[in-house]
Amino acid sequence: MSPTLTRRRLLAGIAGTVGLAGAAGVAAWTGGLFDPRLVAPGSDLVARTEAARRRASGRIVSVALNPRPVTLDLGGRQVQTWGYQESAPGPLLRARAGDVLRVEVTNGLTAETSVHWHGVALRNDMDGVPGVTQPAIAAGARHTYEFTVPDPGTYFYHPHSGVQLDRALYGVLVVDDPHEAGRYDQEWIVVLDDWVDGTGRTPDDVLASLQSMGGHGDMAGMDHGGMSGMSMGGMETMVSPLLGGAGDVDYPHYLINGRAGAAPVTFTGRPRQRVRIRLVNAASDTAFRVALGSHRLTVTHTDGFPVAATACDALVLGMGERADVTVDLGDGVFPLVAVAEGKGGQGLALVRTGAGSTPSAAVRPPELDRRVLLTGGLRAADAVRLERRRADRVHRLVLGGSMMPYRWTVNGATFGKIDPLVVGQGERVRLEFVNQTTMFHPMHVHGHTFAVADTGVRKDTVIVVPKQTVAVEFDATNPGQWMAHCHNIYHAETGMMINLAYQE
Repeated sequence: MSPTLTRRRLLAGIAGTVGLAGAAGVAAWTGGLFDPRLVAPGSDLVARTEAARRRASGRIVSVALNPRPVTLDLGGRQVQTWGYQESAPGPLLRARAGDVLRVEVTNGLTAETSVHWHGVALRNDMDGVPGVTQPAIAAGARHTYEFTVPDPGTYFYHPHSGVQLDRALYGVLVVDDPHEAGRYDQEWIVVLDDWVDGTGRTPDDVLASLQSMGGHGDMAGMDHGGMSGMSMGGMETMVSPLLGGAGDVDYPHYLINGRAGAAPVTFTGRPRQRVRIRLVNAASDTAFRVALGSHRLTVTHTDGFPVAATACDALVLGMGERADVTVDLGDGVFPLVAVAEGKGGQGLALVRTGAGSTPSAAVRPPELDRRVLLTGGLRAADAVRLERRRADRVHRLVLGGSMMPYRWTVNGATFGKIDPLVVGQGERVRLEFVNQTTMFHPMHVHGHTFAVADTGVRKDTVIVVPKQTVAVEFDATNPGQWMAHCHNIYHAETGMMINLAYQE
């Protein structure tokens, strides 16, 4: 790769023009990507790739999002925050594979924002990354996203602007498969989150404190991990036996569908019904271990793509990961628990199919300590397994950083000070995530679904535990400028992010 293809050159002229691409009225970012050897988001190649996705049978699904200040009820506690509606998560968006999703965003915030469509292999100029694929949506302004949703699955949406994800600015996007048999009686959508906003600190306060105190200090009752697994001022690093260093913020609340465990949401069903549960980890700094008391879970999909059906007692999801599971319901009242992995709290929801007493918010089902799976260890269903092929290009991403100073890197540098990872259209690309830190990192690649090399499971977000390497492969068939980053929002915001750039 040419050393002149630096991030600084990429973003030279960032105040470039905004033009029209695709359907009338859809703003696309045509300026800002300076080097002519790289495929710009507003390029003809991006437009042609999108046109090839369009299907004659596809509908146009039009929705509106209005990020704005809201009052959120966590279950007895009212907090002031930012959201898409007066509850969390935001509105459920639903389409069929092959449909065109048209989303008009009206920014009611006092800050710039954006919307990223996490996990969707969409057109590059709709990916929602300010300064790379579009200009930020200014306060009071409108912006329209329009793109084909090509693959069925469970996805979600959130800003790619600062640490806004660590508020109520997230929601679920379900893309249905019109050919799926649907062998279940009900569907539940379960969204996991860690919560601090409105409890005396904002996410921006959290970030500022981490940066100023190296992750160590009194933050309104929140403890923070130390550096390199060491004790800091009498506090031990938050550590998971499965993941290693488990995060930087021990939140005051952990939520399921916007509710704390003291006032949990309740899912109702009937004994012997089969339920499909779509699990989404929308948290910013927390992995969750999920179990349903007195039940086993069968994992059928991860990050939208089918896997060889696998039974387990509990499932670990890193930030940004999703999983679909099925469960055959028993008779009674059962706790659906999401333990903050390596931390001190948990989220709770109830499953009620009959009579029974309500479990306490601190209930810990024994399933949490039985057969526990991480989604990266699952195996792809044969229908979606990536064809065997030798990699045309290999990029090694060394993940580094520490709590003091609070700085997280890829290949020794922070975002904006590092060359992009250049790929060519049609290449088989191998990314090797090498974790040299003592913390786990859920690594997410925009615009693509990759295969984890050891298992073949198709994903867009994969956990990389300390001192380990995880290799993934994908086919470079979605041109443009894409981000690869840690989905711990505080790690990404302080540097653990890099550009994946197609060359002409």
